[in-house]
Amino acid sequence: MSFSHPPRTLPSHRRRSLSSTHLNAAANSPPSMSPESTPFHLRHILVAALFFFVVSLSCLLLFRDAGYSHFVNSYSFPRFLTVFPSPSNNSVTARNEYPLEKILKKAAMEDRTVILTTLNEAWAAPNSVIDLFLESFRIGVHTRRLLNHLIIIALDQKAFLRCQAIHTYCFLLVSEGDDFHEEAYFMTPRYLKMMWRRIDFLRLVLEMGYNFVFTDADIMWFRDPFPRFHHDADFQIACDHFTGDFDDIYNRPNGGFNFVKSNNRSIEFYKFWFSSQETYPGYHDQDVLNFIKVDPFIDDIELKMKFLDTAYFGGLCEPSKDLNQVCTMHANCCYGMDSKVHDLRIMLQDWKHYLTLPPSLKRLSVVSWRVPQKCSLDSLEPNGSAEKSAEED
Repeated sequence: MSFSHPPRTLPSHRRRSLSSTHLNAAANSPPSMSPESTPFHLRHILVAALFFFVVSLSCLLLFRDAGYSHFVNSYSFPRFLTVFPSPSNNSVTARNEYPLEKILKKAAMEDRTVILTTLNEAWAAPNSVIDLFLESFRIGVHTRRLLNHLIIIALDQKAFLRCQAIHTYCFLLVSEGDDFHEEAYFMTPRYLKMMWRRIDFLRLVLEMGYNFVFTDADIMWFRDPFPRFHHDADFQIACDHFTGDFDDIYNRPNGGFNFVKSNNRSIEFYKFWFSSQETYPGYHDQDVLNFIKVDPFIDDIELKMKFLDTAYFGGLCEPSKDLNQVCTMHANCCYGMDSKVHDLRIMLQDWKHYLTLPPSLKRLSVVSWRVPQKCSLDSLEPNGSAEKSAEED
């Protein structure tokens, strides 16, 4: 029979002494690793190294993707940055130029013609300019169908979101460092920059092979204007004052309404127009057009320019006199959004009243415009540009 003895232990004072000895040794000498513990520690080291490698690689890939995305988004569009809301939320995502090409293709007529207007937050408010503009298409003669070819170019995020709520074709054009959401006061730097940005954008549309009718949103469309356009013109434009001659360079054009065909002549013309802002600094696009329309360069490129009769394409500067002939009416010669909205509403009321008349009374032209009212031509007296406001005159 054998007896098992309990394990031997050191006396308590010896245990304390031994612990103290080991602690001192650990403090004064490098740690040692027994052969039995080596694999366990190596496994921990390898696992930690592998984890660090995986995390580092993931971060590197994310950084590379973000950097590449930033590079593409920064340099795909040298002139413009296009922004679209994400389908899932209201965040914005930068895109390249292809969405513009796609929307142009969808909205274009068979001959690649589109109708374009610009919109900012100030004109996008409910019951404001854009609503009156769209209403005129709906109640005009043969104009409702033209809404299928209208693209609203929004100049800020709120205008774009409002456009999406009320119209089919919307395109958000944002330029880096520009903010056009507020009403642009006439001839201020913001106003000038917005007008010139528009010219450069229209040049881009021409280069993409699309004809366009550009229309300010404060223009009411009462009849289909296409039958009244000149078929042999590259560039035709409405007037603040029409002399009676379509070819007279002394007509006073208004840049708020024009029909332009895409060809080499019109593209070169828009490039020349845009670059001429350096020749005439401080002037807006309409003034510069008045300067360059007599420039020999126009003859050199053989541009065919025509001016539109105010009998069909009128405005508050020179109203169309016959409601049986009018195609469009512009709230030009008017400063301030409140004044524009007031007179545009009166204009629509006059048109609705005209539509209710029997044909016999329509032929007698018994209805005339009750405008201008708040847009009185007296407001054109020079009182200082800083007090005059208009997104586009």
